[in-house]
Amino acid sequence: MTNVVQARSTHRRAPRIMLYSHDTLGYGHLRRNLLIASALSELEPRPEILLIGGMREAGAFAMPPGVDCVTLPAYAKQSDGSYQPRELGGDLARLSRLRARTIRSAAEGFDPDLLIVDNVPRGAQYELDETLAHLSMRGRCRIVLGLRDVIDAPAVVRRQWLRQRNFETVRRFYDGVWVYGDASLYDVLSDCGMAGPMGPRALHVGYLNPAGRRETAQAEIDRMLVAGADPRPYVFCAVGGGRDGAALCDAFVNAPMPAGHRGVLLTGTQMAERERDRITSLAAGRDDMTVLPFLREPFTAMAGAARLIGMGGYNTTMEMLSIARPALIVPRCRPRREQVMRTERLAERGLVSMLLPDELTSGALGRWLSAPAPQRGAPVAMNGLERAQALACELSEAAMRGTDRPATVAA
Repeated sequence: MTNVVQARSTHRRAPRIMLYSHDTLGYGHLRRNLLIASALSELEPRPEILLIGGMREAGAFAMPPGVDCVTLPAYAKQSDGSYQPRELGGDLARLSRLRARTIRSAAEGFDPDLLIVDNVPRGAQYELDETLAHLSMRGRCRIVLGLRDVIDAPAVVRRQWLRQRNFETVRRFYDGVWVYGDASLYDVLSDCGMAGPMGPRALHVGYLNPAGRRETAQAEIDRMLVAGADPRPYVFCAVGGGRDGAALCDAFVNAPMPAGHRGVLLTGTQMAERERDRITSLAAGRDDMTVLPFLREPFTAMAGAARLIGMGGYNTTMEMLSIARPALIVPRCRPRREQVMRTERLAERGLVSMLLPDELTSGALGRWLSAPAPQRGAPVAMNGLERAQALACELSEAAMRGTDRPATVAA
């Protein structure tokens, strides 16, 4: 890190870094970009970092120093994987045009040295196409695609990427592809046929470890909300945004807690109001259960728990791995297989326990809570943020020096 920082200090201005996430279901993409932004904000000179977030909750999360955000009007992802406007009527095409123009305008005004795109090469509904073309034509900005370790079943990923012309887009516009994972657990590049088409620009950088980067002033407020005046140890259960988490919440508020423990449930703000009210009413009849709709920085509350229960989103899973408490994941199995594929492999290593949705009952949760903690297996590489820091320095330095982009990118 020292050599990288010294190399950057010769420039008169700080680099400008823009991060995009499409954000259609839950907080996962946004929270991953916030975590990456937090790591990049540690560099010297401190970069100017602009987040493009696809949901109004973006402004509710604690922002790292030197980071600001543009919040797009939101899509809502349906159970079949299709999109609809979350609030703005039913005209998807109009919303897509509005978002695309907003993103391009932000890119033109901010003029980034580095753009990091989360998961979707062309953006949701292809809303990045104009921005990618504009930045590429200017010839200076480096563009990186950040991928989760698991996307979906290999055949599904291959069909989707070919249909959406993602391979062509990566070859034409992107300087790098960073896979936020450990190839020893799952090699998405080989398994999904990406290694050949994307060539040497794609690499696994390691998982993103949030430990040490989720501590904020807000974290202390969240800790007080969870602790209250009750000194008993607690089991923490969270379901991300909450839109598809009602079944787990229902099972948790009806599950027996271990002797001397209480439960803390985080429902998320995207759960239907009637479902959240019903679950809150169920919990109100117990003296060992607290229900909260939202925490701006839940990691600290998770770290204080005796045991953890949650769905299998990438960020929740990384938090569980970094905290190293006994953790049970109830993975989403559709419309994507991402969560169950990742959780199966982690469970095989003994790093988490897994309960499939069809097996979910309050009794099953109670049995897991009362069972001895399993022996933990071989760890996975958790150095992704450090690798991202070094790679971001290298790419933004090249952009600020005016070094030509590799010819293969424009081919």
